[in-house]
Amino acid sequence: MKNTVILINDNGMGKGELPLQQTLIGKYLELLLQHDQLPAAICFYTEGVRLVCKDSPVLESLRALEARRVRLIVCSTCLNYLNLTDKVQVGIVGGMGDILEAQIKADKVITL
Repeated sequence: MKNTVILINDNGMGKGELPLQQTLIGKYLELLLQHDQLPAAICFYTEGVRLVCKDSPVLESLRALEARRVRLIVCSTCLNYLNLTDKVQVGIVGGMGDILEAQIKADKVITL
């Protein structure tokens, strides 16, 4: 998993009502934290950037992943478009080039 990149492009996981999507992503991140092997990076774009912002239900898990050296890359274009730039609580604000670079370096890319 160490050369894996996870892409998150929604404000949760799967299709369904928002509370269910956010419950699923929360559980996924909690379970991910229980493993010794973590992804190299998690990239957030489109609606996924909401998960790194103030009032996100998964901020604690994301902070814990970042503390364990998982790079959290957040799309600046998406933040600007959604007027969320000043609400980011975790991660590195970067551009699509940063997301592309993470994908190129990865052995595996997983989209949630």
